[in-house]
Amino acid sequence: MDFKLELIPVPVADIDRAKAFYTEQVGFRLDHDVRPGATVRVVQLTPPGSGCSIVLAEGLAGLAMPAGSLRGLHLVVANIAAARAELAGRGVAMGEIQDMGGIKFSAFKDPDGNTWTLQEIPGRQ
Repeated sequence: MDFKLELIPVPVADIDRAKAFYTEQVGFRLDHDVRPGATVRVVQLTPPGSGCSIVLAEGLAGLAMPAGSLRGLHLVVANIAAARAELAGRGVAMGEIQDMGGIKFSAFKDPDGNTWTLQEIPGRQ
């Protein structure tokens, strides 16, 4: 039996600001931005090449978390130097590349303080 992780809620205070950050600066694809009710909004975004998306939501009690409380989401990349340079070129404040015994990392935060890490794993596609 497969268990595929396909959607991660990311808690934000301002959906429009977060949507702009993730699409314009980080390069995520906008899958949908819907308002199924007067007080409900759901925005789904997918990183390039990923089978897993993130969701920014308001008005859904089951997804309520303090804005900025998510830590350590990883985006696995083939070339961390190129990925870091691309994001930095789009205005994302990137941490330095750290080599942890062959696995490399570089961190950034979204406007609410949710933390992300680029990760390069040798030999992994």
